[in-house]
Amino acid sequence: MIIRSISEVLDGRSLPVIAPDASTRSACETMARDKVDALAVITDGQLLGVLCEQDVVRKCVAAGLHSDTTPVSAIMSRDPVTAQAEDRLADAFKAMVESHIHHLPILKDGAVIGMLSSRDIPTEYRFMLERFQEYRNDAPAA
Repeated sequence: MIIRSISEVLDGRSLPVIAPDASTRSACETMARDKVDALAVITDGQLLGVLCEQDVVRKCVAAGLHSDTTPVSAIMSRDPVTAQAEDRLADAFKAMVESHIHHLPILKDGAVIGMLSSRDIPTEYRFMLERFQEYRNDAPAA
C-alpha cells in the first residue's frame, strides 16, 4: 500500500508535547516515556518550537548546562517549518530535506495535530528523491 497523505501516517498517533518552561530533564523523561525523538513545544495552544534529542545534546549537555535547571525554551528550535495535514507526504518529505530537519510539526486548522519524523517516510520516497536529485545534478544545463 502506498501512503500518500500525512494524515494516513499520523492516524491514531498522539502528539507528544512539552511546555516551554518545563525543564530539559522533564522533556527527556517525556521523550523516553513516549518513545519519541522530538516534542512539540506548545503554550496556550500555540506552537513555539520543537525540542529534539539533538537540541538536548548540542545545546544543553555539550554546552555544560544542567538539565534540571535549563528550561526547554532555552534550547528548543524556534519557528519550526510546518506542514498541513492535507499535504502530500512527498511534499512534507521535500520540506524536511530542504530544511535539513528530521521532525516536522503537522497543522490542521492552525493547531498542531502531530509530528512527522523522517523515519515515517517510506524508503521508496527517499530512494525516489535521491534518484531525482542525482538526475538533476547530472542533467545538462538548458
